[in-house]
Amino acid sequence: MSLDGYIAGPKGEYDWIVHDPDVDFGAMFARFDTFLMGRRTFELTLTPGAPKHPGMTTVVFSRTLRQKDHPDVTIVDDDWKGTLTALKERPGKDIWLFGGGSLFASLLAEKLLDTIEVAIVPVLLGGGIPLLPPPAKGAKLNLTRQKTYQKTGIVSLEYAVK
Repeated sequence: MSLDGYIAGPKGEYDWIVHDPDVDFGAMFARFDTFLMGRRTFELTLTPGAPKHPGMTTVVFSRTLRQKDHPDVTIVDDDWKGTLTALKERPGKDIWLFGGGSLFASLLAEKLLDTIEVAIVPVLLGGGIPLLPPPAKGAKLNLTRQKTYQKTGIVSLEYAVK
């Protein structure tokens, strides 16, 4: 996210996110076997050149997408709490909420998040899609890990949700 708290620009743009060669994406993705995302983030993954993650279960929360149009993912349009509770109870690796915004706010309000990881990119956007859009329920956090990437100035923060 940007230093001023946005996960995308006003029109959903993310071209301001810099790639740091020291970030080990392979190790990061190895911790997860399931991706959760909302419709807007999912649609970004469909663009040509977007990275693919074979072997990952992808669950998309959307009121407009239809399962028959996207057979390679699971579309959830109604019982999202039950779906997420079942995913958390099954054996396996961690679950990653890819993106943020309204889905992040909903999961946080329902106390369905255990950990929040944020990479802060040293840029001020001045507006856009916030990590936690209002109105939102707050949460207390406990810092569990931090790392600064010197080449780009990105700061990675990990918090346990209390």
